[in-house]
Amino acid sequence: MCKNPVTPFHAAPQHGPRPLPLFLEMLRTQTAQSPERRSAALAGLTAYQQADRGPRRRLGGIRHRRRRAMLRDYGGTGRPVVVVPSLINPPFIVDLTRQKSLLRWLAAQGHHVWLVDWGTPNAAARAMDLGDHVTQLLLPLIAKLPEPPVLIGYCLGGTIAAAAACLAPVAGLAMIAAPWHFSGFDAVARSRIAALWAAAKPACTAMGLVPMEVLQSGFWQLDPARTIAKYEAFAAMPPGSADARSFVALEDWANAGAPLPYAAAAQMFEGLFADDITGTGQWLVDGTPIALHRLACPCIDFVSLHDRIVPAASAAGFTDRHELAAGHVGMIVGRGAQAQLWSPLNDWISRVSGAR
Repeated sequence: MCKNPVTPFHAAPQHGPRPLPLFLEMLRTQTAQSPERRSAALAGLTAYQQADRGPRRRLGGIRHRRRRAMLRDYGGTGRPVVVVPSLINPPFIVDLTRQKSLLRWLAAQGHHVWLVDWGTPNAAARAMDLGDHVTQLLLPLIAKLPEPPVLIGYCLGGTIAAAAACLAPVAGLAMIAAPWHFSGFDAVARSRIAALWAAAKPACTAMGLVPMEVLQSGFWQLDPARTIAKYEAFAAMPPGSADARSFVALEDWANAGAPLPYAAAAQMFEGLFADDITGTGQWLVDGTPIALHRLACPCIDFVSLHDRIVPAASAAGFTDRHELAAGHVGMIVGRGAQAQLWSPLNDWISRVSGAR
């Protein structure tokens, strides 16, 4: 297990959905025919806001920095395994609680595990697009390690990790619920995402940043009924139960997150979702085309057939593909996560790490 010092997570979560007015409007429309459901969801929201969260979350100790980004050390031995989270939401989904921590579990299996923490950008970072996150933050961080790492990228972090693997030597690349072929998102989803960006773009241009609220409202639109139903269900959970504690930890993650630099968000909305520059081979990073077929390292896709956030049709399409029956977040922290994702991922890392 990790014996290194740890540091507190750098941002206290907001104990309620962001933005709350939009959530309440969604609640009104979803429960228009059922005052009982509305009351239950509001009771769940109140219980969530008032829940006892215990000691403050502590993540792995910071060992290396590159500007605002950090590499957090979770201990272990052997070849470094670097987990790259999405730019959206905080990094601690892979270290949610002591009982639900992919990172600590992998370290206990004998891997030397590291976590990329993207930090919090300010308006001065507005010109950093996704490629800049690769070349100016991620690659300098992994260059500090004693040997080429195995890269594990989750969600948009997988997209970014794939670009890094195209530009620098790595021992392996695992993409978990990571989009690459954005044409694999259905037309309705892409249309909603385009409308969301059109509405938010003028204010974001002025700020130089894209607040988490903009992105979260887009996630809610994917399945508003489920968003309300989970608060209804929480209202019925015994306070302090294991299920209730898990719900609070997960919602704290979902309701937190740093803003995105304007250029990164604009490239995501316009380059990835609108133009599919990754899937069509048009993504250039520092003038270099990012093409997955040129990867020289072992690669694997972990793809969920039940993912409502990143559809299976958007995956990279590696020959080595492991399919799961879990949700986008459930595959990381759900009851079946260890059997469906953690153990197969550990087996793959062990095979790759042993291929010297």
